[in-house]
Amino acid sequence: MIDTPVTASLLRGVAELEPTDRGLRLHRLPAWARAQAPDPQLAMVEAQPSGVRLAVRTRATVVELDTLRTTMTYLGAPARPAGTYDLVVDGAVVASQHSTGGDVTTVDLATGAATRVEGPVGTVRFAGLPDGLKRLEVWLPWNEETRLVALRTDAPVEPLGTDGRRTWVHHGSSISHGSNAGGPTGTWPAVAALRTDVDLTNLGLGGSALLDPCLARVVRDTPADLISLKIGINLVNTDLMRVRALGPAVHGFLDTIREGHPRTPLLLVSPIWCGIHEQAPGPSTLDEQALAAGTVLFRATGDPAEVAAGRLTLGVIRDELARVVAQRSASDDRLTYLDGLELYGAGDAVTHPLPDALHPDAETHRLIGERFAARVFCPGGPFAV
Repeated sequence: MIDTPVTASLLRGVAELEPTDRGLRLHRLPAWARAQAPDPQLAMVEAQPSGVRLAVRTRATVVELDTLRTTMTYLGAPARPAGTYDLVVDGAVVASQHSTGGDVTTVDLATGAATRVEGPVGTVRFAGLPDGLKRLEVWLPWNEETRLVALRTDAPVEPLGTDGRRTWVHHGSSISHGSNAGGPTGTWPAVAALRTDVDLTNLGLGGSALLDPCLARVVRDTPADLISLKIGINLVNTDLMRVRALGPAVHGFLDTIREGHPRTPLLLVSPIWCGIHEQAPGPSTLDEQALAAGTVLFRATGDPAEVAAGRLTLGVIRDELARVVAQRSASDDRLTYLDGLELYGAGDAVTHPLPDALHPDAETHRLIGERFAARVFCPGGPFAV
């Protein structure tokens, strides 16, 4: 087996590698952006490598990756499934493995207190791969911090480099991050990217699609042939702003992105259906009775009567986003709007209900990704070739 040092040239979808005494910590946001938004939630999710993958060209038939995972659990809630690694060969998912070992952080949602217990490095191994030169990608777990410790193969590897595919940068909430997806290639952005053969950088950040100016600058500075933004649910479930601030904040976010990508196709996507926040403002909170029974379930705590005073609901946000795009499109013909209800609407909530009233499950992620690919990358669509 050949040991190959892991470097940024062997990875896709990552902004920085931070050396530690226990491997390389992956960051989807650069250090300057993390410093400008020092929020513990953002710090946690940006280090979870949703969309990040080891991407090489090789003749190897065996790949071993030593990693150190950090699993996040919540006191009283069911344990989360072990992190999954998906192997993709020449664009097709061919195998999956679960991670082992690693550290465990347990959070008490009632007090915010967290405890951490260290564990050993684990190894993920894929064998019996087809012979011959191929594009090989190991997609890392989307829902747990993963440090890379070592890479071994039975043949040399080389960086994938520029391979002719278009690059797609997407920013969104926990739904874009992956929420309850079935695997790293099962998040809806990954589903869409694999169906359309584009090179994804996923800036879906659980709980953190909040129109932070630093995120706009990250998107501005990231090479991209295609850009999409899915904005709305986090603005409601954090009760971050009122309708007066929303339009100017969206304009400012788009202005910043256009500084670096003046003619790149830019798609603004409004929220998918979420029954608890269609008419009721935030913030969202966990249902304590359900949690005591071992079930994760969210509920809205805002008063619908306060919408008239400027509180945000998903319906209000959809109207505002559509208005902003209509206003700007007169001078920006590469900016388009997609109503999130086309990806998941009220009727879908009957056949594919959100299990915790907020996040899609694995089957619904695939549905959303397939619909996004069909509507956005189709001939005549905003991301058509």
